[in-house]
Amino acid sequence: MDRRPGYYLLRSTLVAGLFAGTWVAFFLIGDSWASLGLAVLLAVLFGQIALLSHDIAHRQVFRTRRPSEIAGRIAGNLGIGLCYGWWMDKHTRHHANPNHTELDPDVDPDILVWSKTQARESKGLPRFIGRYQAYLFFPLITLEGMNLHWSGIRAVAKPGLRARGLEAALLLAHFTLYLSAVFTVLSPVKALVFIAVHKGLWGLYLGSVFAPNHKGMPLLSGDERPDFLRRQVLTSRNVRGSVLLDTAMGGLNHQIEHHLFPSMPSPHLRRARTVVRDYCAEIGVPYHESGLIDSWAQALRSLHEAGAPLRAR
Repeated sequence: MDRRPGYYLLRSTLVAGLFAGTWVAFFLIGDSWASLGLAVLLAVLFGQIALLSHDIAHRQVFRTRRPSEIAGRIAGNLGIGLCYGWWMDKHTRHHANPNHTELDPDVDPDILVWSKTQARESKGLPRFIGRYQAYLFFPLITLEGMNLHWSGIRAVAKPGLRARGLEAALLLAHFTLYLSAVFTVLSPVKALVFIAVHKGLWGLYLGSVFAPNHKGMPLLSGDERPDFLRRQVLTSRNVRGSVLLDTAMGGLNHQIEHHLFPSMPSPHLRRARTVVRDYCAEIGVPYHESGLIDSWAQALRSLHEAGAPLRAR
């Protein structure tokens, strides 16, 4: 549980340096289709900043709230157009009740349905998409980056958000700087293609990181409230892989350990895995772990099964 200031200083410096360098290269290349290569790189960097913001929000970097909020809003709102306050509220509710169909906002049937019960009760867009949602999943998550932007804009547009004015000002600054840079350097057609590639791949990256964590794992509903350990372990899936995978997924491939110890610095989660896995075996709690491709396959199979009632009609 010890903090890792050196690790986070190095990680933040590398990501910030690459981020700034990519924008410098963008201005140097100018109005060229070659800039699309930088759109791909920016998609990865936006994902890395989102993962770093996630660690900051969980107080893995700073112990107290104030520096966490300052750093989170700079990285999230200003850096990538992600509303820190809105995301914190949503993610806190997810951690408290993962995969609970009434309490976890990540399994709301707003676009996709996550269970056969949700499918039977669905209306509108989820009912239409749900029939073939497993096939549409990866195309749909290319829109996740734009969805994060829109969710943040909606959050600051209505009362209730803490530091609402500051959050709104930082979001406005991000969108102003981003759009000004893209449309100043590139012709209108190239600019629109650049934005589509950047935002689409960013959404695909984030969706590929977050989908294996809980999708396809048991769902809870109603009064189902297992104890804390079982609630976190049984609804989560780890993804096996090397340290390179840890970097790509920001440590969230160790999802079980992250849910049990959300403030544990992400580089320590791999070390905690052995302890947690052995303890779960000792007390008879299933500990689910699979490879990356298999984790995606499990998530897609679950989505296909959830939509079965809609295909039967």
